[in-house]
Amino acid sequence: MFFLLVTLLWVLPWKGYALWKAAQRADKVWYVALLLVQTLGLLEIIYVFYFADRPRKKEKSEESEK
Repeated sequence: MFFLLVTLLWVLPWKGYALWKAAQRADKVWYVALLLVQTLGLLEIIYVFYFADRPRKKEKSEESEK
């Protein structure tokens, strides 16, 4: 029971923050993956510190307009 409580207290803030960052960036694939995949916070931490801070690639429609 104690392990479950500690796990929830660790995972929920990471999952919430990662989902919030993915939603702000409109990363639909990442949002669904973060929502469905349970990795005890590892995937969320990787997303927050590596992928969420990277600049977005230009969309193909933006490139074709120029």
